Amino acid sequence: MSTEVNMSFSNDMDDEYEKLFRRLNPPRVVIDNEACKNATVIRVDSANKHGKLLEVVQVLTDLNLIITKAYVSSDGGWFMDVFNVTDQDGNKVTDEAILDYITKSLGTESCFTSSMGSFGVKQSVDHTAIELTGSDRPGLLSEVSAVLAHLKCNVLNAEVWTHNMRAAAVMQVTDDETGSAITDPEKLSRIKELLCNVLKGSNKYRGARTVVSHGVTHTERRLHQMMFADRDYERANNDVLDEKQRPNVSVVNWYEKDYSVITIRSKDRPKLLFDTVCTLTDMEYVVFHANIGAEGPEAHQEYYIKHVDGSPVKSEAERQRIIQCLEAAIERRVSEGLKLELCTTDRIGLLSDVTRIFRENSLTVTRAEVTTRAGKAVNTFYVSDASGYPVDAKTIDSIRQATGQTILKVKGSPEELKPVSQESPTRFLFGGLFKSRSFVNFGLVKSYS
Repeated sequence: MSTEVNMSFSNDMDDEYEKLFRRLNPPRVVIDNEACKNATVIRVDSANKHGKLLEVVQVLTDLNLIITKAYVSSDGGWFMDVFNVTDQDGNKVTDEAILDYITKSLGTESCFTSSMGSFGVKQSVDHTAIELTGSDRPGLLSEVSAVLAHLKCNVLNAEVWTHNMRAAAVMQVTDDETGSAITDPEKLSRIKELLCNVLKGSNKYRGARTVVSHGVTHTERRLHQMMFADRDYERANNDVLDEKQRPNVSVVNWYEKDYSVITIRSKDRPKLLFDTVCTLTDMEYVVFHANIGAEGPEAHQEYYIKHVDGSPVKSEAERQRIIQCLEAAIERRVSEGLKLELCTTDRIGLLSDVTRIFRENSLTVTRAEVTTRAGKAVNTFYVSDASGYPVDAKTIDSIRQATGQTILKVKGSPEELKPVSQESPTRFLFGGLFKSRSFVNFGLVKSYS
């Protein structure tokens, strides 16, 4: 008993010392638009803590800033980061409101004292959050959306990822009658019951699962956590993905300095740094140094890491797991297929109707983002033909006729559309929204009042 009391007292003293140290050494943020010719330079100095790098990267990523270069050093209990960032058009960040937000967000103690479980928590309490994870299968999102529409639940926001025969979705819904979170216990129970029935019918080998939870984490961070927990990084034996298409990830130990060094080369894209840092943090690795950059279309990332217990990578199995998890983290957000953007007045059942139309036209969706802004629905879908062929112009015309010519836009290059040909292969009769087989687990239904 005495030993337990002493250990508790020691932990409390350590926590108080850390708090005092942070108060005496508040974060310092410097934003410089003169130091670099083609980017805004952001320097962040603060007391170090596990997860600090992710917190900073998340703030910059949520502002849709492009991180072109980054240098990280956090030895000796002090965290020093330098980021070169631009806006979406490749220009320096000059918007005073954005610069002020960065300074306040990264320069306040509140940002850096958040626990890793709560950082990025949405403060909105006017919706119910539903999380879905499991095996992918045709038409599942259409079926789930139909259930929600039938129960008078309006989908305000949703994000869907698919990877390696797995899928994850985070959906925010409201009660159509009240316009706020669903608080009726009977209705919540009914939602869970019907969604479980949909999911149970999708796979004979693994059962569905429902959990009631409180608190909403950052959506993209949560999707990474959900897919990681669902082990989407484990590739099937029949996986025939060309090795050249995968990120090049290596892990070696630098014994003289007691670090493990991770080197990643992959195609550059927005939010790449967030995806890799998020995964390393969730795997409980600490980044002590990092060098991030890009040469043309290729991104280069180098991390010097240790596990939170202070040790470098200890075994070949651990090394392989890091490689697999980082490959998965980079691949999850890669958008395969044709990009379609739908803008229209929001209404209950909109997502159900749109996904049903996709299914009826034999399209699969590899990724989806659903947002509602001031009563307008702005939905982005990355779609491909269910049979694996490029989407043809005739299919898009058919979808436009069903949804309305003025609200569906094909984004990107017109060359992505395949011309209509009499030699086009026969379509599957029941093409679905997701590109593989079955959705297993219904993860969480969360309500906020």
